Amino acid sequence: MFAAGCSAEDGADPDEGRTGQGGPTTSGSASPTGDAPPAKGSVDVGSTVATGLRSPWGLAPLPNGDLLVSSRDTGKIVHVDGETGKKTPAGSVPGAEPGGEGGLLGIALPRDDARSLYAYVTTASDNRVVRMRYDDGAPAGERLSAPDTVYKGIPKGSIHNGGRIAFGPDGMLYVGTGETGDEGLAQDASSPAGKILRMTPEGEPPAKGNPRDDSVVYSSGHRNVQGLAWDEDGRLWAAEFGQNTWDELNRIEAGGNYGWPEVEGKAGEEGFVDPVAQWRPSEASPSGVAVAEGSVWMAGLRGERLWRIPLNGGEPSAAPQAFLEGEYGRLRTVVADGDGGLWLVTNETDTRGTPEEGDDRILRLTVR
Repeated sequence: MFAAGCSAEDGADPDEGRTGQGGPTTSGSASPTGDAPPAKGSVDVGSTVATGLRSPWGLAPLPNGDLLVSSRDTGKIVHVDGETGKKTPAGSVPGAEPGGEGGLLGIALPRDDARSLYAYVTTASDNRVVRMRYDDGAPAGERLSAPDTVYKGIPKGSIHNGGRIAFGPDGMLYVGTGETGDEGLAQDASSPAGKILRMTPEGEPPAKGNPRDDSVVYSSGHRNVQGLAWDEDGRLWAAEFGQNTWDELNRIEAGGNYGWPEVEGKAGEEGFVDPVAQWRPSEASPSGVAVAEGSVWMAGLRGERLWRIPLNGGEPSAAPQAFLEGEYGRLRTVVADGDGGLWLVTNETDTRGTPEEGDDRILRLTVR
């Protein structure tokens, strides 16, 4: 079940549509990655929170249960009422230049500051992280301040721009980048491309914790990182697009080299860190990840399903299990809601899906 060679982030044919039929699938089995039986457990779609979103990419929950959503192709951010689903324009991010897999991508709020909104943006010259003040009391469309650049100079491309950003439990900002299709950048220690970056909220190398005191590079050898999440013990998990053979879920360690382009998937080669789980691109093409109820949850674009990877400490405790297969199309972002459930964002309007009435959506999932 090998996928054809792919240059885009998920290798999906633009005409590839949804595969599922009937009502929502709340349980299912995955192609196992080992000999363990499928994990027990399920996920229910509790509600459809919002519909009619265009090319949604990043999701940032607010303390009151509302949501901020970025639109890759419009450069806009929308406020969504978490109860009613009402959408209110927050504003646009100046300088965002959509094209290919670039544009306005991930967004994040510091854990103790709901008014400082960070965004990963493709501009005319690079990918960069910017910071804006968010004022939910301002008029619609005027809730964002002018952006300040936090970190710039991340190489851009029509593909593999990475784009996920998240604040870790240590208060540092983590940034997943891609190698823009220039494979050598992932192993180039002087380039921030094909890396996971760890920086202060001001964009500087932290005082401690990085492999080098003078660099924001935290790990290397990545093809295209679009999922970052931490478990309850502070371990960092990252999802990564493979090419022809294996997509990956990695447990990230400071200074780890995850192999691209020298290896893909579990290679067992000295000097490279193997993924903890792997999938064929046709089953995954992973974007966002979240941790809830003792499992990593991974959203699949081409795979059009949500994967559950149950954990026992820093290792999977059973084979991954698939949910919602084909029911909602391409899945871009999944975020823990803080109450044991998940927010899930579909991505049918990103030019590679087959939009249906109501796309794109934010779903509220109950984990049980």
